Amino acid sequence: MISVLTVRTVGPGFYEITDKVSGLLKGQGDGVLTLMIRHTSASLLIQENADPDVQRDLATWLDRLAPQSDARGMEWITHRLEGPDDMPAHIKAAVLPVSLQVPVQGGRMLLGRWQGIYLVEHRAQPHQREVAVAFAPI
Repeated sequence: MISVLTVRTVGPGFYEITDKVSGLLKGQGDGVLTLMIRHTSASLLIQENADPDVQRDLATWLDRLAPQSDARGMEWITHRLEGPDDMPAHIKAAVLPVSLQVPVQGGRMLLGRWQGIYLVEHRAQPHQREVAVAFAPI
């Protein structure tokens, strides 16, 4: 099974897609699920989904890691054609995963109790993001 999942974002943040991905696995058995984001300024992440402070702290860390290119000290950034958030978005996507693999048993992802799958949007403007989803039975 190969599919494309569309996720609309409204700006930077963590968009949980666990339920959407689970819905694609109905009727599947055991296998491996592979997810890949089809963009260079967003990421995928498996992370805690119980306490929203985790996502807030991660977002703050990412912004400290790669501030906007118009921030003091970021003059070294040369890629600026698409706005001050674009190159920092590429840096964040270079640090976080852009693909994930999850084992599946009986049509259910074997995520931990507090784990969820997130699309991490790094750009300031709304986007329509695509995640390629492939399930390989074993």
